[in-house]
Amino acid sequence: MMHEGLWAQLTGVDPQEIAQRARCRYVSQANRQLPGDSKQGIDGYWVINFLGREYRIDPIQHLINEVAHNTVQRPADFMEQLCILAYLIKAQDIPLADKLTGVGQLDSGEFFFRGIHEMPTEKIAAAFGICPQQLCEAGEALGGRRVQYGDGAIELQLLPRIPITIIVWAEDEEFPARASILFDQTAADHIALDALQAAVNLVVKALIGKVADHQEK
Repeated sequence: MMHEGLWAQLTGVDPQEIAQRARCRYVSQANRQLPGDSKQGIDGYWVINFLGREYRIDPIQHLINEVAHNTVQRPADFMEQLCILAYLIKAQDIPLADKLTGVGQLDSGEFFFRGIHEMPTEKIAAAFGICPQQLCEAGEALGGRRVQYGDGAIELQLLPRIPITIIVWAEDEEFPARASILFDQTAADHIALDALQAAVNLVVKALIGKVADHQEK
């Protein structure tokens, strides 16, 4: 199974405590038949929103599935599972700082987000620099809201305690397009940096995918 080490870190922790820290739901199934080695106190599953979609996390079977209208749509892929599990493990029951910051200002971010771990701002600028309006439209299609920065900006709820703000400045005769990715100052309190990077890559992929879907129609 995928991410066994991450699943192990959820073992023995009160599932209701995790739900409160992560601001998600824990659904108890009191009549569920459990395996003989099941950990006492866990008889249900968590439900969490990740990038505008709902996922069901089963800590007994070690399964994460996307759900819609209470019907399983598909199993979460490797990166989705990484992001969700890392968040459930680390999330803290603390308020937002309401201060936006780049990844370099997050705890240890200056050293981690370099080289292959750099934020995909160039990819965003290339995709939306000609028409920043498309960033806003794609973000809204993912459940985000427009915010007043740059030539186009969107705020998305990456995970329940992790908003992300993506800003684009359009290219002109003097300057190429550029983009920024910003987080609340508390972001690193809720998720490991490698999982945060993976989540951002999923966001960018989803945004660009929305534009491609629109162009095909």
